Parts: sequence; structure tokens; C-alpha cells
Amino acid sequence: MTIAQNFLEEFKQEAKATRKLLERVPLDKANWKPHEKSMELARLASHVAETSLWIWHTIENDVLDLAIQPYEPLIPKSTDELLKFFDDNNKKTEEILSKCSDAEMMKTWTMKKGDVVYMSMQKAPVIRSFCFNHMIHHRGQLDVYLRLLNVPLPQIYGPTADEPMG
Repeated sequence: MTIAQNFLEEFKQEAKATRKLLERVPLDKANWKPHEKSMELARLASHVAETSLWIWHTIENDVLDLAIQPYEPLIPKSTDELLKFFDDNNKKTEEILSKCSDAEMMKTWTMKKGDVVYMSMQKAPVIRSFCFNHMIHHRGQLDVYLRLLNVPLPQIYGPTADEPMG
């Protein structure tokens, strides 16, 4: 089994858990945030939804230069728009991971802005840390946002106070 195939199995599990959470985001409270320094709810949900996009961009490109490719986040207007964005990114990510070789995963990937290099490492650890771990981190934040908004939390790795086992 290739590195990418291992990632694909994990990705499918994390995507299922993430989608369950995104389905519950109350976008009628899109501008809500728990603290003045926090992201707004819609922006955080979009950030969680876009991380799979980073996986296929990392595999397909050796360099991300933010001076040439500026970042434009989606600010979803509806849950359907958010889920379509998430599902479309996931479909492409699954396709790319299913075909990716170990040689590609060992290539160096660099994120920079002009002459300033933010990171440069092999693609496999970029996907693990910058993509997967980053998504899980922000998904945890989204969990807290939803709890503070009294939205019932779905099971992700096990029972929640809202969805106990059995």
C-alpha cells in the first residue's frame, strides 16, 4: 500500500466526521464569534471545509507562491453551498490520492510569498501536518463554537453529550 493510499483511508474517515459537523453549522449566525480575536463562524466553517483542497494542491504542485496565487476564502451563504464546496474538494482529493505515487509524496513542496519561504518539506509530512492536523485542529475549534451556540454535537471519535453510544 502506498503512502497516499494510507492517507486516503484516513482521509475518508476524517471527511465523514467533518461533514457531520459542517452539516450542523447554523449559517444564520455566520458573523458570530466567541471572542473579538476569533474567526467568524462562517469563515471557520469554510476553513475547515477547504483543507482537503490543500491536499490535492500539494500533490499537484511543488510550490505555492502566495505572491502569485493569492488566497481567496469562500464565505458560504448557505449550508448547501458549504457542503457542496466540501464534497467537491473531497471528491477531487480522493481521486488524486488514489493515483499518487510514493515518489510524488517524497518530492519537496514549498509554500512562500515571493522570496519569503514559509515552509519547505516533503509532500507526505505537509499533508500530515499542514493539511490533516490543521483540519482536525480547526474542526475542534468549530466543535467549541457549535457547543457555545447550543448546537448538538455529532459523534466524531466516540460519543458526545448529545449523541451517546448505544
